[in-house]
Amino acid sequence: MFTGLVEEVGLLERLERRGPSARATIRCKLQQKSPFELGESVACSGVCLTVDRILEHGFEADVSSETLDKTTLGDKAGKPINLERATQAGGRLGGHIVLGHVDDVARVVRRAAKGDAIATFFTLAGELRPLVAQKGSITIDGVSLTINEVVDATSYVEVGVMLVPHTQGRTTLEGLTVGAQVNVEVDVLARYVARQLSIAVPAEKTHGASDQGLLEKLKGGGYI
Repeated sequence: MFTGLVEEVGLLERLERRGPSARATIRCKLQQKSPFELGESVACSGVCLTVDRILEHGFEADVSSETLDKTTLGDKAGKPINLERATQAGGRLGGHIVLGHVDDVARVVRRAAKGDAIATFFTLAGELRPLVAQKGSITIDGVSLTINEVVDATSYVEVGVMLVPHTQGRTTLEGLTVGAQVNVEVDVLARYVARQLSIAVPAEKTHGASDQGLLEKLKGGGYI
């Protein structure tokens, strides 16, 4: 589990294709604070990878065909990436719960300066509409952000966030341009609430229960 608070901007130094999968070599300084352990998880621009070989200047990890197909990692060779090691038990949860499981590759559609911050807008797949909400959390390339605006459309949903100076200076998001693609992970809590609703609603309708009955069920499950 991660929090979406980037520890370092590293470099995806090499991505060696091995059939449908690949081997990634990542250059970083994370291990200078605390040595890597084989098998530990590192979020790489929002993608959870497992340390398989420890190097003096970083680590190597296997990248599955699924990851290459469903994320931007396959296009990151030679480029900077946001890095975060897994959260330690008892540590601060400064962002939100992030799993490193990418839900969609979104596209930047516009950016506008707002004082020192940059308002940035992304288009996400339409099926993610129920899982994003104003003032909720979202992960963009491994960075925990607050959603400022949500605009629903027929086949997609547009999400706006504000990149404050701290985020600009410590992540790769400052360099985003219109048309750029990013890895997106929605809030896992929203995903479980949506799942609960999808199961509960048909059952409640079958028994002719009111919306109040559904609310009580959600309260009993600790969702509201």
